[in-house]
Amino acid sequence: MSRPDTTMSQRPPARPCQPTAPAVRRPPRDPRGPDPRLQSPPPPIAPSWSHRLLPASARTVLAGLGWWNNPTPQPPSGHLDQVLAVLERYGWCQSLDTSPTGRMCIRGAQNLLQRTGHVTPTARDRATAHMQTVLTRAGVDMPFWAWNDLPGQDFSHVKTLLTRAATHARTIGD
Repeated sequence: MSRPDTTMSQRPPARPCQPTAPAVRRPPRDPRGPDPRLQSPPPPIAPSWSHRLLPASARTVLAGLGWWNNPTPQPPSGHLDQVLAVLERYGWCQSLDTSPTGRMCIRGAQNLLQRTGHVTPTARDRATAHMQTVLTRAGVDMPFWAWNDLPGQDFSHVKTLLTRAATHARTIGD
């Protein structure tokens, strides 16, 4: 009698072929596209009305008592982002630093941020220089505050100026 052959291993039953999910591939970054390192961070929150109404001397006393946290002064690029956030929140105007309804021009927003401690005078001056550089490159030979008041000026132009100036400041590490 012959014995069954035990040297051959038995195969497990065949399973139906299951398709595998394709590997997720990210497209390569376009070298002509914007550099992610130069993209602006999300805009900071504009100062609240309570912060706008308290004078600097009162804020300093309250901070000494531990009842108030003064803001951290921003670099020029952050200041330009804050100016844009203030204008978007309170509204933009021409011919007045602050209108009776609370709208502001670029210089009015800068004044507010400096008064409330969000920017130092030196950083504000550097931010102004960045705005002037962007305007000069665009062929505009006038101060930014006069450019802001030109007839037919639109908030979209102001927004573009502030965004480009903030990007320029980040490019040079300011």
